[in-house]
Amino acid sequence: MLECVIAEDEELLRTALASLLRDGWPELRIVAECEDGASAVEAIAGQQPDVAFLDIRMPGLTGLEVAAAVADISPHTQIVFVTAYDQYAVDAFEQGAIDYLLKPITRERLDATIRRLQSRVAGGNHPDLSTLDALAKRLARHMPAPSHEPLAWITASTGKETRLIPVEDVAYFRADNKYTAVLTAEGEALLRTPLRELLQSLDGNVFKQIHRSTIVNLKAIAGITRDDSGKGVVRLRNRPETLTVSQAFMSLFRGM
Repeated sequence: MLECVIAEDEELLRTALASLLRDGWPELRIVAECEDGASAVEAIAGQQPDVAFLDIRMPGLTGLEVAAAVADISPHTQIVFVTAYDQYAVDAFEQGAIDYLLKPITRERLDATIRRLQSRVAGGNHPDLSTLDALAKRLARHMPAPSHEPLAWITASTGKETRLIPVEDVAYFRADNKYTAVLTAEGEALLRTPLRELLQSLDGNVFKQIHRSTIVNLKAIAGITRDDSGKGVVRLRNRPETLTVSQAFMSLFRGM
């Protein structure tokens, strides 16, 4: 039986796509439904599905960044982007011969996509990674700006003291149960906002999730090495500890 992963941050749309797939392609087993890019990367790395449906705009890692990671962690996985973009993006997809679904997803369009996917999987055709990379870069240049300004300051606590910390001073954030630890050159503080919620408020060009429990400030990185298992190790400029980069997230540092 073929398997797929769905990554869509809007629950109603995610549920609707899963329902349409179960009706239109009963032989396809949905092995994971993810609400953000980081979860999608980990699910694809673990499940190695035949198909991944990726929303382009998700909290943290975008669908484009997830697709770049898939090229490394599961190169046989067929990619289908789910998008609400305009005609420019549609033209880009058509020229790149990459499957896409426009929101709201219609049964007719999904059925056509299913037929193409079935043909590719049956023929053993792997995704054209160079075409996918070119498409991702082209779309990234035209992605709309975030609807909100990135977070500039956070209020975190150290014991009984409350500190106002510039986000640019943060070396990394680490999940700490229902809270988030904030690590700076001066020490550690505690933020009451969960890591996933915090990720949506940060500047995605500066802060990247490198592990399910860690978001790092790219400007705070002194160097990155890869160990024998394929995981990465990050050295920081102003803190003594190192950070682990999950193997699934190493593609984010390609070219650095």
